[in-house]
Amino acid sequence: MERNEFIQKLGQQVIKLREQKGWTQSELARNCFKDRQSIERLENGKINPSVFYLFEIASGMGISLKELLDF
Repeated sequence: MERNEFIQKLGQQVIKLREQKGWTQSELARNCFKDRQSIERLENGKINPSVFYLFEIASGMGISLKELLDF
């Protein structure tokens, strides 16, 4: 899998998991101590997040990093 494909799939996974919880981007951002624009960029594949950033997203969702990356 190429970099861009991975980043796009990651964004789609974040959207899917966020929507399963019934959360808006703002709610996810608040739970992860991020701003909404940061979540928007992640979901749209506009950033290449660090592992720690992904850990913060997973923690804010109450899931494991493995579950976040299971796509």
